Amino acid sequence: VQLQASGGGLVQTGGSLTLSCAISGRAFGVYPHGWFRQSPGKERDFVAAISWSGGGTVYTDTVKGRFTITRDDAKKTIYLQMNSLRPEDTAVYYCASSRRRFGSADPPVFEDAYWGQGTQVTVSS
Repeated sequence: VQLQASGGGLVQTGGSLTLSCAISGRAFGVYPHGWFRQSPGKERDFVAAISWSGGGTVYTDTVKGRFTITRDDAKKTIYLQMNSLRPEDTAVYYCASSRRRFGSADPPVFEDAYWGQGTQVTVSS
């Protein structure tokens, strides 16, 4: 299983970025997928997830209304549209693919997951 994240970069406060994560080597459509982030000196935190069907999404409170997670089963890719970015959004963003078949978007499903390599997002003030 491989997860290839891309789309990170440097953006000013208030700007937008879209992250992509291409997932290969498994049946994409029956698992939930998500995004996490890690800032220097901090633990990796949950950001957003989407259920196996795409019908359910969960976001951490600090990104609600600004970030949107979507999935394209035909392309085996998930996306994270990030708007109104803030300096505190600066982190390495990781995509994850849960091992829980037909799982929900709740964060615990990623306690057992495959992980991508991360993509850096830097928001300047």
